Amino acid sequence: MLTIGRLSSESGVKVPTIRYYEEIGLLEEAERTAGNQRRYPPAALERLRFIRHARDLGLSLEQIEELVELSNHPDRSCTEAHAIANTHLEHVRDRLRRLKALESELERITASCDSHTAGECNILSAISDHSLCSGEHD
Repeated sequence: MLTIGRLSSESGVKVPTIRYYEEIGLLEEAERTAGNQRRYPPAALERLRFIRHARDLGLSLEQIEELVELSNHPDRSCTEAHAIANTHLEHVRDRLRRLKALESELERITASCDSHTAGECNILSAISDHSLCSGEHD
């Protein structure tokens, strides 16, 4: 049995996050000692490592919950897991496309600026012009 502190250090997941995962049902409730301290079985460490890796991949808690549920039924088809991964992959690709467009725009506006004063700065002008044209306001 593992204490919450040891579970945290071995999984790399912070103690408040472990409590939260337990609260929302991603992690089974820990057994309690007579002193009301949490004690987790070794399977909890594996589950936390699974959750952490999924979070590192950028999956949402909802997606992770679906994957955890699927992992609890090893005889089920992994079609759902494929669907979750493919949906997330498309989301990542879309983000990459938007980041590439952002990179191009930043390269364009930084290359156009050779001014030494803020009053003549093409970067500031390009950002100001874009916010006026697109109707964006704070």
